[in-house]
Amino acid sequence: MRSSNPVFSRRGFSRDNGYAGFNAQPQAGGAAVGTQGNPYAQGNPYAQPQADPHAQNPYAQNPYAQQDLQHGAPPQAPATTGRMTMDDVVLRTGTTLGILVVTAAVAWAALPVDDANIGRSYGIAIGAALIGMVLALVQSFKRKASPALIVSYAAFEGVFLGVVSSVVDNRIASGAAMQAVIGTLAVFAAVLVAYKAGWIRVNRRFYGFVMAAALGFVLLMMVNLLFAAFGGGDGLGFRSGGLGIVFGIIGVLLGACFLALDFKQVEDGIAYGAPREEAWLAAFGLTMTLVWIYLEFLRLIAILNSSD
Repeated sequence: MRSSNPVFSRRGFSRDNGYAGFNAQPQAGGAAVGTQGNPYAQGNPYAQPQADPHAQNPYAQNPYAQQDLQHGAPPQAPATTGRMTMDDVVLRTGTTLGILVVTAAVAWAALPVDDANIGRSYGIAIGAALIGMVLALVQSFKRKASPALIVSYAAFEGVFLGVVSSVVDNRIASGAAMQAVIGTLAVFAAVLVAYKAGWIRVNRRFYGFVMAAALGFVLLMMVNLLFAAFGGGDGLGFRSGGLGIVFGIIGVLLGACFLALDFKQVEDGIAYGAPREEAWLAAFGLTMTLVWIYLEFLRLIAILNSSD
C-alpha cells in the first residue's frame, strides 16, 4: 500500500511489507524482525555497506536498531551528513509555498478579471493549471526529486490560484482569498498540534478510511463534472447549494486527513535516514495538500456568499 500522496510513494517513503508500518519500531537482531518497523531493513538504498560481510553484526541491515528501543524511544537517524532533517523539509516547503504565493500575486495583478478581460485571464489560468498538473504527474512518477520540476509546478499552480482567487474575491465575495488563507493556516496548525499531541493516530485503519473516503469523493466529483459538461449547470449539484457546502466541508476534512498522513510520512523519512533530496518530495506533497485545502475553502466561501 502506497502513501496517500503520490510523491511519498517514491524511494524513501514507501513500505516494503505491504503497509505503511505506522507505529512500528525497528527491531534489532535479524532481518525478519527488522522489516516490521524499518522499511529499509531489506535492501535499504541508504544503508552503509558492511566492511566485513562475514562479521557477525546483528545491526548490519538495520542501522537504527542500536537505539534504546527497549525503553520505547523512537527511532533516530544516525548523525550522518546528507540525511534529511526537519529543517530541510521546512526550508523546501517554504520555498515552494513562497514561489506559489509570489506567482499568485503577480497573476492577480497582471490578469484582470473584469468583463473585458476575464476570458483571457481564465484561458491563461486553465493553461497554467494543466501545465502544473502535467509537471506534478511527471514528478510523481520519477524515482528522485527534481527541484526544477517542483519549483515549476509551484509557479504554474500559483498563476492558476491567483486568477481563481481574484475572480472569487472581486466578483463573488470580497476578502474571500484572505479568509481561505486563514482557514488553510488554521487547519494546518490544528492538524499539526493534534498530530504532535497524539490525538490523531495514523495507523492502518486511519489510512484505509482516508483512502476509501478520498476515492469516493473523487469519483463523485468526476461524475458531477461529466453531468455538468453534458447537461450544463453544476451537474448533480455536488458543488453548489446545500450539497456543495456539505461536500466542501468533506473536502476540507479530507485535506486535514491528508496532512496527518503527510506528517507521518515526513516523520518516518527523517527517522529512517532518508537522503536530504527527499525533502523536496516532502515539500511537494505538503504543497499539494495545502493547495487542495485552500481551494476547498475558497469554493465554500463562494457558495456561502452566492446563497445570500
